[in-house]
Amino acid sequence: MTETAANSSKGRPAKNAAKAGFFARIALFVRQVIGELKKVVAPTRKELINYTLVVLVFVVIMMIIVTLLDLAFGTAVSWVFGGTGPADR
Repeated sequence: MTETAANSSKGRPAKNAAKAGFFARIALFVRQVIGELKKVVAPTRKELINYTLVVLVFVVIMMIIVTLLDLAFGTAVSWVFGGTGPADR
């Protein structure tokens, strides 16, 4: 953690964080987590739907790519080792 990140929003120096007791360090951590969570912006409904659709389209495209590669490699292995291809089954 950098010295800047170790400072709390109240301007406490980072040196005190190292000397502080166990519970004081936990309290500092919790304050920092709450401070970061206050910065989070929730997406709007439109953005959420858009992000969901992007992820679903990406997953479908990856499924198609993996399926095609699986068929290609399976056919190649069957051809190399003299087995029957998927079309002959």
